[in-house]
Amino acid sequence: MKPILLSLSAAALMLPLLTQAAPGHHHDHGAAAPQTLVLNAGKKWATDEALRQGMGAIRTLAAGALPAAHAGRLKPAQYDALANDIDAQIGFIVEHCKLDPQADAQLHLVVGELSGGVEAMRGKRTGEARALGVVKVARSLNAYGRHFSHAGWQPVKLPH
Repeated sequence: MKPILLSLSAAALMLPLLTQAAPGHHHDHGAAAPQTLVLNAGKKWATDEALRQGMGAIRTLAAGALPAAHAGRLKPAQYDALANDIDAQIGFIVEHCKLDPQADAQLHLVVGELSGGVEAMRGKRTGEARALGVVKVARSLNAYGRHFSHAGWQPVKLPH
């Protein structure tokens, strides 16, 4: 799991390098990676403690920042700090999470979306407001909650 999740968390900054490096890694699920998040035969995917801990921390970060981001009160340095904190949690997940290959493939989709939100928070996406990055992270967390078994998970309330 580590090579692909690490690649996904860095993909926002290293997409050209990722394309060149991809053939060298040996993390293969035996089929093309899914493009859409799906349930496991109608059930949520299993998680482990490391994933629940990391995603819970990311949820706390995003939910705490969302109201201020929506109101336009976060400064660039605050977006950068939030992005760094979320990246740290993604790194924790990469280092410690162990899922079966099918659940892992689904998690890669969530991590990819989280990374896109982090990239937007850092102001790396031309024409996208940094606040939209926080919303993207919140939406990714909500998709995680709909597709992964995480006792006590509460969706992030999105602004209207």
